[in-house]
Amino acid sequence: MSTLRRLSTFRPRASLTPQARAAFHASTPAPVKVGDGIPNLDVLHEHSPGNKINLAQELVGDGIIVGVPAAFSPSCSNSHIPSYINHPKLSSAGQVFVVSVNDAFVMKAWATSLDPTNTSGIRFLADPTAAFTQALALAFDGSAIFGGDRSKRYALTIKDGKVKEVHVEPDNTGVDVSTAEKVLKLSGDY
Repeated sequence: MSTLRRLSTFRPRASLTPQARAAFHASTPAPVKVGDGIPNLDVLHEHSPGNKINLAQELVGDGIIVGVPAAFSPSCSNSHIPSYINHPKLSSAGQVFVVSVNDAFVMKAWATSLDPTNTSGIRFLADPTAAFTQALALAFDGSAIFGGDRSKRYALTIKDGKVKEVHVEPDNTGVDVSTAEKVLKLSGDY
């Protein structure tokens, strides 16, 4: 049989679903990097699901976005976020936001437990569907411990609405490179 004849009788398989075809051609997004803008998404919630926050619009100047794997987890509650709340240079850091893949009610309760009078000024935001975290390409599969996708532990310093520094824990959940002591010390602005 000639090659031409074989090609003329070839019929592509229609068994691939659109999702399978997209996955075949999709590549893993690159994690957030210096110079990137903040994802322009209306997916974060503050205090309640009805109070949506868009960090790209909210944080146009300088500040810090701190991502944590879980509200109320021991590392997040005992050391990571308290390192920011109690840091003497926090007031010169600009706006500070803590983001976690949790619901707004959990984040509000966690904020109240860590900073009852909101003396620090840190704002706690829920990322209930992990859309913001995924847009930063900082999600990991935490289903074995947390039941689903979660945020890697990170801190992003923001200057004029753009990422100035990226501090992501290499093992996703450790508490080292993203602590206030390291982030605020490394940034010469604070």
